Amino acid sequence: MKIEIKPLSVNQCFQGRRFKNKKYKSYEKELLLLLPKVKIDFKRDLRVDLTFGFSSTLSDIDNPLKPLLDVLQKKYGFDDKQIQELNVKKEIVKKGEEFIKLNINEI
Repeated sequence: MKIEIKPLSVNQCFQGRRFKNKKYKSYEKELLLLLPKVKIDFKRDLRVDLTFGFSSTLSDIDNPLKPLLDVLQKKYGFDDKQIQELNVKKEIVKKGEEFIKLNINEI
């Protein structure tokens, strides 16, 4: 599935604080609405495949991982300790065309 939203980095989420800031709360709310309802009972180990579409070549591939995985857990009811394989890719796109592409599979 492809979600057309700009990936939010962990640096932007907390900005040196230990609680979610307004930007993170807004991102979480929007992403929860954009993610499709999927009826999967995640009981086994998981493989997560991600592609982040960034508009800046300076974007770090690992910064949006934590906030995204936290939202996915909240939406789909799995625990991130179930993730045994994580494949992450980065694509550079035009500004305004940022995205997150993801697949979650039991292994």
